[in-house]
Amino acid sequence: MKSPSFLVLAFVFYSLISIGQENKFGTYYNQRLTLFEKLPDTKGEIIFLGNSITDGGEWCELLGNPKAKNRGISGDTTEGVLFRLNEVTRSKPKMVFLLIGINDLSRGVSKDTVNHNICRIADRIRKDSPKTKVFIQSILPVSDTFGLFKNHTNKTDDVIWINSQLKTWCDKENVGFVDLYSRFKIADSERLNPQLTNDGLHLTGDGYLLWIEIIKPLVPSK
Repeated sequence: MKSPSFLVLAFVFYSLISIGQENKFGTYYNQRLTLFEKLPDTKGEIIFLGNSITDGGEWCELLGNPKAKNRGISGDTTEGVLFRLNEVTRSKPKMVFLLIGINDLSRGVSKDTVNHNICRIADRIRKDSPKTKVFIQSILPVSDTFGLFKNHTNKTDDVIWINSQLKTWCDKENVGFVDLYSRFKIADSERLNPQLTNDGLHLTGDGYLLWIEIIKPLVPSK
């Protein structure tokens, strides 16, 4: 039987880990992650993994599929996703659709690091859940015309470079790649289509409907 002092020390240790996690990734991150960890795992999950853009989607309803699970966290980064991958892979999901990276760029993380981390995420999922089909979705275009999210919307060149690198890597590694970028931008520009956003970064309802139109052929029926 463990001594009371050992139990107290263990409690303090795990409390400090929890506090450190919250300080590093933020309160909302911790709220969402602790919820995800409590939700039941189900067979054949289709997981949507990413930041606020994923977080904002009602995936189950959009796809008409109860197996679709939202694992988006507003403000998340590639590092944050790597930290919480155990929760994602423990159910051995059928599919994972990943969209991440723009928040890293807004915080000054290099494009090389963002690209490397996205590939690491895909590799981790395949290692921990070999039967899971992984789809890396290209980072969406952004638009500076709204005057908002200036640290995000000035990263178009980096976004284009990362998407190109990811496409090449996915082709080489037999990982699914979904080109959202070319469908979401204005035809004669690299800006996010204003019909699909109201702030230059996040999506309106029409944006989510387009997203579903693009990926639905990849998702099995119920």
